Amino acid sequence: MTAIVADDLVKDYGDVRALDGLSFEVEEGEFFGLLGPNGAGKTTFINILVGLARSTGGNAEVFGFDVEADYREARNRIGLAPQEFNVDRFFPIHEVLEHKAGYHGIAPEEAARRADEALKTVDIYDKRETRFDWLSGGMKRRFLLARALVTDPDLLILDEPTAGVDVELRRDLWDLVQRLNDDGTTVLLTTHYIEEAERLCDRVAIMDAGKKIEVATPEDLQSRGTDTLVVTLANDTVGVPDLDIEGVYDVSLEGRELSITADSAGGVAPDVVRALDRSGHAIENLDIRRASLEEVFVDMTRLDDDDSPDDQPEATAEASR
Repeated sequence: MTAIVADDLVKDYGDVRALDGLSFEVEEGEFFGLLGPNGAGKTTFINILVGLARSTGGNAEVFGFDVEADYREARNRIGLAPQEFNVDRFFPIHEVLEHKAGYHGIAPEEAARRADEALKTVDIYDKRETRFDWLSGGMKRRFLLARALVTDPDLLILDEPTAGVDVELRRDLWDLVQRLNDDGTTVLLTTHYIEEAERLCDRVAIMDAGKKIEVATPEDLQSRGTDTLVVTLANDTVGVPDLDIEGVYDVSLEGRELSITADSAGGVAPDVVRALDRSGHAIENLDIRRASLEEVFVDMTRLDDDDSPDDQPEATAEASR
């Protein structure tokens, strides 16, 4: 079954087009990433999924339910963990979760059970009587995830879930959401941490200017970049050795370190070794550096820090209440 369908989505904010014919699909059970620079349209797309924004054109579905015509059915299948903290600060956190479950029509006794289960899942059950403001920054991130999980969603949307957290907590959260996905929950992740997408996502959609640039696996995208073969020569040499080898684009020398840019560093390595040996250059070390997803991402998108209608934290904040 298809978890998310975006079909030619358009969203205009006055004269600004935040989404411009966005189309892609996410399969049930998939861990799917949305990557793009500021203003790419990621948050606008999430707002349309959760009902905070109405598309100007096109349509979107969640598990077969139109997000506008079948809003309640679509929204009840989504759990959203936003980037910003937007929590009722006047109640203990377990009560906040019970209220959240109640908004979705869950009976009080069941809501209490789910609240306890969600807090145990994110490992802050011992803080259940604590108000949100009294939690540490890391615990606040965990709580946002618990709130997204309390309705037992089929689709978990994580909007920059590890923004501003330390490395240890980031990896803890990675392990947690990976387990949720392994148990069958479909996950939609937006992130600026390319390492996060590389580690977690089955596929990613790269967005820019409200459009889909590409949808592929991280491995497939990496294969589209260029590799670097770094050869450390045993002795100093004068000038760059002549390497007329198919698939080699550039050769540079710094000290005794020879850097060779190629489509496939592993593929050209034997030819490079043979060519250097024929010309009398002994090799001390050889290292292959594959193109990273970040390098491919940078090549495929524009890089600027301009804000746009995509940056609407107040809208996404309301969606999780």
